[in-house]
Amino acid sequence: MNMPVLFIGHGSPMNAIMRNDFTQSLRELGKELPRPKSIMVISAHWLAKASLVTCMKNPEQIYDFIGFPPELYQLRYTCPGAPEDAHRVAKLTGYLVNCSTEWGLDHASWAILTHLYPDADIPVFEMSLNYEMEPAYHYDMGRRLRALRREGILIIGSGNLVHNLRSMEHDVNAEPYNWAVEIDEKIKSLLIARDHEPLVDYHRLGRGVSMAVPTSDHYLPMLYILGLQERDDRFAFVHEGIQNGTISMRSFILG
Repeated sequence: MNMPVLFIGHGSPMNAIMRNDFTQSLRELGKELPRPKSIMVISAHWLAKASLVTCMKNPEQIYDFIGFPPELYQLRYTCPGAPEDAHRVAKLTGYLVNCSTEWGLDHASWAILTHLYPDADIPVFEMSLNYEMEPAYHYDMGRRLRALRREGILIIGSGNLVHNLRSMEHDVNAEPYNWAVEIDEKIKSLLIARDHEPLVDYHRLGRGVSMAVPTSDHYLPMLYILGLQERDDRFAFVHEGIQNGTISMRSFILG
């Protein structure tokens, strides 16, 4: 039996300590998911010049942001690592992925896992984004990782399909910009249609894409999840919505 795979639009680190529709959807999802052997998070916040996985037994929790309330820095998510499964990723990809002990778990992981698996009792490791590679590389990497699903490993892509911090509003409930809604809806339609090619070549999605996806870091984790999609996978949105006017919280499950 294949483990499902997830794409989670994680948004602001503040979602780690907030109670809203998005965080409630994660808590409900965590109760429904089968218990995984381990969790691999493909993080929008670990950018490297290589594809890497964390291979330590006890990954450090990284607070990769500044200027937030003290209670956010006091949140602890002390899960174990999964070095054996991380090494398995390296072998499975023909060593296109290498082990690293120089990172840990950034908020793309723990800010969502604190809702999905609040007991922090499942081993977790992260995978970086090789930021020097084209989108097709990331999609292909997802295809190479499909065997992990049959080994009980839950794979989560954590980013945001629309993510523009320069234009964002301070009010989390601000009215979304038209270009944010337009691109979010276009991506939604392509996901439902299982039409991956234009999602990989996302620069052609329309005029608004330069505002909706000004940098690829938060978008690329989704391409791994699409590469992991198999013919019989069911598809469902876990959450839909836009925070701060410019950040799509759209999240979905395959499997």
